[in-house]
Amino acid sequence: MTGPIVARTRAELQAARGTSTVALVPTMGALHDGHVQLLKHARPLAETLVASIFVNPTQFAPGEDFEDYPRTFEADLQRCAEAGVDVVFAPAVETMYPSGLVDTITVDPGPLGTILEGATRPTHFRGVLTVVSKLFGLVRPDVAVFGEKDYQQLTLISQMSRELALGVEIVGCPTVREADGLAMSSRNRYLTNEQRSTAAVLSAGLRAGVAAAADGPDAVLAAAHAVIDPADVDLDYLVLTDPELGPAVAGAEARLLVAARVGKPRLLDNIGLTLGKS
Repeated sequence: MTGPIVARTRAELQAARGTSTVALVPTMGALHDGHVQLLKHARPLAETLVASIFVNPTQFAPGEDFEDYPRTFEADLQRCAEAGVDVVFAPAVETMYPSGLVDTITVDPGPLGTILEGATRPTHFRGVLTVVSKLFGLVRPDVAVFGEKDYQQLTLISQMSRELALGVEIVGCPTVREADGLAMSSRNRYLTNEQRSTAAVLSAGLRAGVAAAADGPDAVLAAAHAVIDPADVDLDYLVLTDPELGPAVAGAEARLLVAARVGKPRLLDNIGLTLGKS
């Protein structure tokens, strides 16, 4: 099997990219089946498929797992080859931040970046939007694909591309799950077998919320809490919003989002639903 071209510099990227239409899937590596589904989702959207692999230091706060974040580059290349990736962009930190991490220009996520994940990790989305905007400038994609598991991130990137007129179509891809319902994540490898069993309660709570959706917002939250609260998880938030992360409205589309720490990793999940008017 012929593997993708690996580009590590701006010049190598531009040479590999050519003049074709481009779909981009940004990743931090440690690719799993969820990433593969993102790549397969993106494959028919453009002539050239680019996957970036870059563990972005600016989206990690002090004390988070930047140094320990799994790095599995050779295995990632194999996954990319299997998914039909044409180019893997794997830059050094100096390529992405030529002025250094402290003096770089950053992207302010605005009010939406201060709630939910932004309330717990106040510098996170500034780092995410900054690196994604840099990837858009370097790769110059026509379309970029992101997973719905990180729903607030997807919403913010869509808003950034639209409001800053970046000219990139943002496409969300449904969350890929383990057999027990746990949303796939590179951080799942931190879980012990017992913790994995406990973590499955998060998706179970979301499903319980969906089952109660016909009875309105209060019923959704009550059903989800009834499943998640008794479990041995450190719940950060369990909230019901509209699809743009504003207040949920009875009788309309909504999003149920949860974040909790199970052992070492902090896990995110969410699900879409249609609320009844009760």
